[in-house]
Amino acid sequence: MGRPQKKYEKGAATAYIARNQALKKLQLSLPDFRRLCILKGIYPHEPKHKKKVGKGSTAAKTYYFYKDIQFLLHEPIVNKFRAFKIFVRKLKKALAKNEGDRAKRLRRNKPKYKLDHIVRERYPSFIDALRDLEDCLSMCFLFAGFPKTRKTHSEVIQLCRRLSVEFLHYCIAAKALRKVFISIKGIYYQVEIMGQTLTWIVPHKLGHEHPTDVDYRIMATFVEFYTTMLGFINFRLYHTLNLHYPPKLDLELDSKDPGDLCSKAEQLEERLAAMTQSLAKIGDNTGDDDDANADEFPSVVSDDPDVIEQAKVEQEKMTKFLKLFKGVKCFVNREVPREALTFVIRSFGGQVSWHKTMALGATFEETDESITHQIVDRPEVEKQYLSRYYIQPQWIFDCINARKLLPVEDYFPGVTLPPHLSPFVEETEDDYVPPEKLKLMGRQTDSEISNEESGEGSSDEEDELEGDDDDEEEDLEQDDDDDDDDSSDDEEDKSAKKRKTETNDAASQPSKKREKKDLNVSTMSVEAGEVEVEDIDKKLKKQMDEERRLGEMMIPKKHRRLYKKIMHSKKKKAQEVKKLKEKREEYEKTQRIERKKKKSKA
Repeated sequence: MGRPQKKYEKGAATAYIARNQALKKLQLSLPDFRRLCILKGIYPHEPKHKKKVGKGSTAAKTYYFYKDIQFLLHEPIVNKFRAFKIFVRKLKKALAKNEGDRAKRLRRNKPKYKLDHIVRERYPSFIDALRDLEDCLSMCFLFAGFPKTRKTHSEVIQLCRRLSVEFLHYCIAAKALRKVFISIKGIYYQVEIMGQTLTWIVPHKLGHEHPTDVDYRIMATFVEFYTTMLGFINFRLYHTLNLHYPPKLDLELDSKDPGDLCSKAEQLEERLAAMTQSLAKIGDNTGDDDDANADEFPSVVSDDPDVIEQAKVEQEKMTKFLKLFKGVKCFVNREVPREALTFVIRSFGGQVSWHKTMALGATFEETDESITHQIVDRPEVEKQYLSRYYIQPQWIFDCINARKLLPVEDYFPGVTLPPHLSPFVEETEDDYVPPEKLKLMGRQTDSEISNEESGEGSSDEEDELEGDDDDEEEDLEQDDDDDDDDSSDDEEDKSAKKRKTETNDAASQPSKKREKKDLNVSTMSVEAGEVEVEDIDKKLKKQMDEERRLGEMMIPKKHRRLYKKIMHSKKKKAQEVKKLKEKREEYEKTQRIERKKKKSKA
């Protein structure tokens, strides 16, 4: 007989370890253990059989994989955590004894650690790091807008601000922005970098107080790792576009600028944060940025000519979309969110400026006559220029989501704005589609059809013109030939006339005999019949219903329950869509009644 196996010595009982046991194994405090797990990307797991893992106990405990804790034993940061504990103990003792020199020396030799090896360890390839960038961007942009308090240190805020501005500059240079949406929480951005789609949120810049029910130490630990990670990614992305890192501006700093009151480093930071200037490139690069970003031939795996043609059409649409605001020159008023609009307009080839007293980085003044649009967020504007449009900020974001320049009349100051629809919602066939979105989709299809017709019409007209030219040349040649043969034609015409008169006389005699015979035949009446119209839609619907019934009858008994569930969910979805449509109709009715009341009062 073999050795008897004891209980709880294999399987799930040995695969998991409780948090208290992990703390004893690593010899760390709970805050340090949490910090280490966040940096290494290790999270707790809920076991399937809790009684087996707890060795008969079902008490609520936090469990980790045993192999993850074994992995943490060899982490060099653990020694730094222990060295920091010793540093804090020595510093407290020096301060208690009023030993100022010793305290200064200890602060200078404060133990520090780097997270570079953890970033390389967690993300073996650069694409892996890009895929996990959404949370990183959201957290960095959140901390970049925090005020300086005891909970959030100024060094962390400045670092997050610098890294977020660098990333926005890359998106402008690479023209990576695809979608924008303004919500109550903040502004959602979606970019496409190296085939990866990234979406993050930037909170609105409002004066707010820190909530008390949030643990800022845990958030600060996440930010500590994310800043290191974003620094690596920014470095790599800048070098793919042949840009300097840290970023440099093309223009030189002017000493007469209003920013001469601050240092050159601060002035450079402010100008970078303005995002109105392009970045300097490494070496001499005379090529055009627009041509460099757009590939001449899209990479298609298939050899099918239809697929290749479709890919070319999509590529043309994308290049046109990336130049959406090319030639648009916007001036931003004081009440408008400057940074968001500057980033969005610059990403699509437009120019932005503001008043010099607002911030550094203004490129042109309000009196410039070449300004095409002035972005205003107030009901009336006192001084207006006839050479430009005055619009509300929503026009910029709606144009990007619609992928075309929308009519300006709906966005004039004081006008009730159309609803700002989310570009991230993609409706299927059975989903409810708002009427505003249907209207916008109709506009897009109409514009595409008109563009196609204009292209086809021009080619047809050219063909007709070429054909007319050919016909004229043929006519001229025929006229030349006809002049030579006029004499012979006259003689032939005279002889032909004599023959015609003889044949007409001969044909008139038998026709009289035919009329007499036709009188003896009984007359037949013929009436116009009605065309029987077949409703093809009804026929198809009838056929589809019959096929569906046959398909339901052929479903096996074991799959019938699943089919009923699917059909039940479809019916529920249809009911929800019907309710939404009814709500929309009621809302429109109330709006009409209110308008009528206002008109009657006026």
